[in-house]
Amino acid sequence: MSLLGIAVIGTGKMGADHVRRIGDTVGGARVVAVADPDGDRVKEVAAGLDGAGAFTDPAAAIAAPGVDAVLIASPGPAHEEAIAHALRRELPVLCEKPLTPDPEGALRILEAERRLGRRLVQVGFMRRFDAEYERLKAVLDAGALGRPLFLHCRHRNASSPAFFTGDMLISDSVVHEVDAARWLLGEEITAVTVLAPRSSAVAPEGLGDPRLVLLETAGGVIVDVEIFVNCGFGYEVTCEAVGESGTARIGDGGGGVEVRSAGRRYGEITQDFTTRFADAYDRQLRRWVAAAARGGVAGPDAWDGYAAAAVSRAGLAAARDGVRTEVRAVARPELYGG
Repeated sequence: MSLLGIAVIGTGKMGADHVRRIGDTVGGARVVAVADPDGDRVKEVAAGLDGAGAFTDPAAAIAAPGVDAVLIASPGPAHEEAIAHALRRELPVLCEKPLTPDPEGALRILEAERRLGRRLVQVGFMRRFDAEYERLKAVLDAGALGRPLFLHCRHRNASSPAFFTGDMLISDSVVHEVDAARWLLGEEITAVTVLAPRSSAVAPEGLGDPRLVLLETAGGVIVDVEIFVNCGFGYEVTCEAVGESGTARIGDGGGGVEVRSAGRRYGEITQDFTTRFADAYDRQLRRWVAAAARGGVAGPDAWDGYAAAAVSRAGLAAARDGVRTEVRAVARPELYGG
């Protein structure tokens, strides 16, 4: 059986990590082309791959011989164009979030898939592949907690990179909770409120960190998200579901190791999302490779990317205006179960 040939678009932190993952931990695939505007960096990445082509133009990489599927890890504003090139060749796509920075771009991708008559785009919301999140989803689906009433979420980073902005608190960080909540509850988010306490003294000036984001679902569940990207001590993601007859909580382990010895208990806290969700990234990529080999996808799709973009837009407006903001979204297309 031949290996699935993958073109990786973007060779920054995430792209390079995916290249390594495909080579080291994911079977059934190989990287045959890489693309990045940084010519020196893309050549360096390609040099470590047997026979892979190096390109500065994503379209050229996608059109390279042997490409069967496309993994996009470039900055969000470049996603739509790269996806369009892949869809014109009817290639399966795994695109890191956001699908597009705005709902309109996501709708154009949905329309392109509608014309093809099948789903080819998967969005990299890797939490759906995390073992703890999968267990929480199973508990909720089984009705073990009764009807859900609340989700309490914490999303903390040790520090934010220099390029991080206040808008990115919503569009790049809370967007993970947006997708996780939609998936866990099976409900769309209909309104967003963003509350701002006093800013942390260690947060970069103007960032407005931390925030409390309240999401309302169509079925009446309230989701609260503490987003704090300069907490100082590590990377921490937790989620507690509160139902009519019980609660379930994940994430307190944080991916670190707790030691009990000589009358003491101590441990470590994971410092980075690529460590905390390493297994989720592995599982996501394995399932996508298997699905792409059959010409399809196996996870959150373009509709999920659109829904996240619509909620993010409402969240950005809520943060700017300081008022509860309703989510404006189109009806779910028939291709996506509408």
